[in-house]
Amino acid sequence: MRLLPLWLAPLLAPLLALTVLAPVPASGRVPDGLQVTGWILDNGSDRLVDRNAGGLTTLSVAGLSLAASGGTVSAPDAGALRLLRTAHAHGLTAELLVSNYSNATGDFDPQRNHALLSSHRRITRVAGRLAGFVSDQGWDGVNVDLELVREADGPGLVDLLAELQRRMPAERTVSVDISAATSVAGYRQHGYRLADLAEVVDVVDLMTYDQHGPGWSGPGPIGALPWQRDTLEALLTVVPAGQVQLGVAGYGYTWPPHGTGRSLGDRQARGLVRRDGATPHWRADVAEWTAHLSDGTVVWWSDRRSYAERVDLAREHAVRGLAVWRVGSADTLR
Repeated sequence: MRLLPLWLAPLLAPLLALTVLAPVPASGRVPDGLQVTGWILDNGSDRLVDRNAGGLTTLSVAGLSLAASGGTVSAPDAGALRLLRTAHAHGLTAELLVSNYSNATGDFDPQRNHALLSSHRRITRVAGRLAGFVSDQGWDGVNVDLELVREADGPGLVDLLAELQRRMPAERTVSVDISAATSVAGYRQHGYRLADLAEVVDVVDLMTYDQHGPGWSGPGPIGALPWQRDTLEALLTVVPAGQVQLGVAGYGYTWPPHGTGRSLGDRQARGLVRRDGATPHWRADVAEWTAHLSDGTVVWWSDRRSYAERVDLAREHAVRGLAVWRVGSADTLR
């Protein structure tokens, strides 16, 4: 997942909770037999939720950042609390997401993870703060999105999730986002002790995207369908299918001949290709779109047609559902 850090506004919660929203009817519907989580940034609009709610069961709000010290997290701001109310107005479950993203580096920070996960004192403090937000503000669960976890910090991640479960009301949930690998050994190298994680969380969101991207690879699919199948099948040798949600990209990237590429929402990708006069090509082997622009830029993106193929993959493996990064970038979920 890609998210932005958020800052303090906890004193607004009582006032914001008094506002009652009248939801706009949503388009689309959830695929039969599957749960669907949509991640959203805390500055996402209510209108985005209105449009996508019919295709969702859970809204996971990117609402908290882990401090550089690893000893605390920020508090949900006004935008996160507004989205909590909007999700509930649509009958959706609302998760509060905590991340180790760093503004200073523009990436996820493994040092923050280590500072937290190597200290039982910090783990209990952070878990208590997270559980307090859930109980006091009415969130339905916590989504832990600590990325670039070192292998040595794997036990600490398990401890954090277990401590969260102990401190939160029994009906609240704990989910964890994990980066994809094609073997159990690969997951362990990423800091994910799969059997232990399965024991302490309710849901595992498998982030099967960013297989390719500007800055870490040459041009290629965001998350090729065969690669996703391999990573999912490796995970399912250890984690029960009923706990697993398959990650789906709702975005794309550019690879220009010079300089650094950028990320694009699905509409942006189609618009860029259309304005250039290029021809988009559906690659059935990976179930994504690609195009070559007149200046030599290569574009790949995953859209609603890609999503439909991932629905089939989720059903093929009888997993719990899907998780889409992100509402506001992806095509309207339906």
